Amino acid sequence: MEKFGFIIHPLEVADVARKFPVCDFLPSHLVESMIKLVPPFEVSKITGVRSELGVEAEGWFVGCPLTSRQILELPTEEVMEKIIAAGIKAQKLGAKIVGLGAFTSIVGDKGIKVAKELDIPVTTGNSYTVATAIEGTKLACDMMGLEMKRSNILVIGATGSIGKACVRLLARNNKYLMLAARREAKLRKLAEKLKIESEVEAIITTNLEELLPQADIVITASSSLDSLIDINLLKSGAVVCDVARPRDVAREINLKRDDVLVIDGGIVEVPGQVNFNFDFGFPANAAYACMAETMILALDKKYENYSLGPDLDLQKTLMISQLATKHGFKLASLRSMEREISLQQVSRMRRIVNST
Repeated sequence: MEKFGFIIHPLEVADVARKFPVCDFLPSHLVESMIKLVPPFEVSKITGVRSELGVEAEGWFVGCPLTSRQILELPTEEVMEKIIAAGIKAQKLGAKIVGLGAFTSIVGDKGIKVAKELDIPVTTGNSYTVATAIEGTKLACDMMGLEMKRSNILVIGATGSIGKACVRLLARNNKYLMLAARREAKLRKLAEKLKIESEVEAIITTNLEELLPQADIVITASSSLDSLIDINLLKSGAVVCDVARPRDVAREINLKRDDVLVIDGGIVEVPGQVNFNFDFGFPANAAYACMAETMILALDKKYENYSLGPDLDLQKTLMISQLATKHGFKLASLRSMEREISLQQVSRMRRIVNST
C-alpha cells in the first residue's frame, strides 16, 4: 500500500466551518485569530485510490489552519513554520510524499524550503494542474467551436509558476499570445524568452482592461485574494479556464453572462472507489489536479521532489500527464463553479453567441 499526504487550508474564513461548524456563528476576525493558534491536524483519511495497474494507495488531508489572506499577509517565516509543521504531521501519519495545496504552494520559494525540512519528498502538484488546465481548455474550445491556433489567447498571472508553464506549453502550438501579470519587468523578460525559444510574439500588459475584450480564450492562474476579471469586459463566446483558487472569475458570471463559457481548471477523476471523507464540493472520485499529482507519484512509487520552485520543468509536466494516463486518471467532465456543464448548456450558449 502506497501512502501520501496532502496539505489543505481554508481559502477563506467561511471554509473553516466545513470542519468546525460553530465558526459559522463567529466574527471573521475572531475565527482567524483562533485558527492561527491551532497546530496542523489530520482532517481526514483518504481511502480507495486504486491504479488501473492494481496498485493501491491511501493518504491523509492535513489541515494547515491559515486562510489565504493570512498566508499572504503574515510574516513569511511564521507561515513557513506552519506549513513545515503540517508536512511533519503528514510524515508522522505515514505519508511517503506530501503535496502542498492552494496557497501553501506559493509561499516563499514554492516548496523548496519545505522539502529541505522534511524527510519525505514534496510536490506542489502544479505540473499536472498545468497539463489538465490546457487539456480542459482545448475540450471547452472544441465544444464552443473555437480553434485555439486561430484564437487570441490571454494568460493572466503569466509570470507565476502555473501561468508561466501554461504559457510555455501553449507556445508549442501557438505563435501569438497575450500575457498579463502585476509586474511589467517580469512580463518583458518572459516575452523576450518566448521570442528567443519559440519565436512567439507576445503582447504584455499589467492592465487587464486593455486585453480582456480581445481575448477569445482566457487562462487565469493568479494568486489574488479577489476576483480579477471584470465579467462585463469578456468577449461574447469566450472560453475562460479559471485555475486560480480563490477564483479569478466572480460567481455572478453565470447570472450575468450566458454567452461566456467559464470552466473550473484542473479537475480530474481519480481511479478506484475513492473516499476522501471530507467534502470539498466535488462529486465522488473527483479531485483537484494538484491533489491527483501527489497520488500519481505515490502509485508510481516515484518518491521524489516534483513541481517545486518558480520555474516548472516542462518535461515533468509532460511526464506526469503520461503517468496519469498510465494509472487511469483522466480529465473530469467540465465543471463551472463546482457544477457540471451539460451539452445542452453549451448548445444554448452557442445559439446565443451566434445570434448576436
